[in-house]
Amino acid sequence: MRRFSWSRAQRHRPGLEFLVSTGRLHGFESLAESRLLLMLDFAGELNDVLSQPMKLQFQTSDGPREHIPDFYADTRSGRWLIDVRPAGRIAARDEVAFAATAEVALLLGWGYVVVTGWRQPAEATVDAFSAQRRPLADPLGIAAQLLDDVGEGSRPFGELAAATSAPVIGRAFLLHLLWHRRLGMDLSAPLTDRTLVTGAVR
Repeated sequence: MRRFSWSRAQRHRPGLEFLVSTGRLHGFESLAESRLLLMLDFAGELNDVLSQPMKLQFQTSDGPREHIPDFYADTRSGRWLIDVRPAGRIAARDEVAFAATAEVALLLGWGYVVVTGWRQPAEATVDAFSAQRRPLADPLGIAAQLLDDVGEGSRPFGELAAATSAPVIGRAFLLHLLWHRRLGMDLSAPLTDRTLVTGAVR
């Protein structure tokens, strides 16, 4: 509903984020919006996402207003309108716009959420996974070695990587398998060599 703009004087940082889920670049207007796109890609149920998908017009006690939600997300579990606003920067005027957007989403049978931030260290960990989210060639069968080693149990990240035929490559494949949720870990703790990696729950 509006164009993304770039200039040296602007305070926000727009850009384009590539999503493995869609195979396309998606626009964002801030680093907070970029992080949301990354998290949507990691969630694994994303069919498509549109930036600034629609303009909502509504009446308030102060007169007519307009609001453009930041994203529309089509997922396998439902459709969502999403606004991104860091905690502490939501003014009363924003709350009115968000409430109106929530009503529209409710009428359409969609979900609505305002993303105010992410718990650490989950955000940093998912960002680390994303370094290896694209398809990887595997002539050495490293992925199969890792999956066999974990089985239905759990082993430390560093130990798993060291047990492969090429430990350096093993680390890259561990991140790849964690991103695609073929392996799992506790996202509430930092990712280290001691982090327990488990077989993914089917």
